[in-house]
Amino acid sequence: MENKFKKWHLIFIVVLLLSYTGLKLWQLRWPNAEVTLAGQTLKVLVANNNYHYFKGLSDRKNLGEYSGMLFVYNQKFKPTMVMRDMLFPLDIVWFADGKIVDIAPNLQPEKAAEAQLTKYYPRVEADIVLELPAGWANKFGLKIGDKLGLPGKN
Repeated sequence: MENKFKKWHLIFIVVLLLSYTGLKLWQLRWPNAEVTLAGQTLKVLVANNNYHYFKGLSDRKNLGEYSGMLFVYNQKFKPTMVMRDMLFPLDIVWFADGKIVDIAPNLQPEKAAEAQLTKYYPRVEADIVLELPAGWANKFGLKIGDKLGLPGKN
């Protein structure tokens, strides 16, 4: 009887560890989506959990096949962005209810300790942030009030 009890404990622990590992791997997966902005269709990576929010585009040499990264939040607040471990410049665009509320163009990579990184945040609350290659906002004439087309919400 004691041997069966130990087997069940071992099986339970193994299943628990596998479940935890699977959940962590699932969180590391980067979903993507297509959005529209300024008449352009953009294929973007989607940051939708704490790991994604912190990691962002850090340590990437470029955007690869993507046009940008979309940070989606469940509530409005002033999302603070930094150029942590970035290797290329960005434009950052904040949205509330699908409309641009602020733009920070041509932000340059920084090599600084976390506490010394420049913090960028919108003037008003936002619930979505879009990071684009530097110069994109100017090239396509983005302005406050422009609408972001989201999947299923266009």
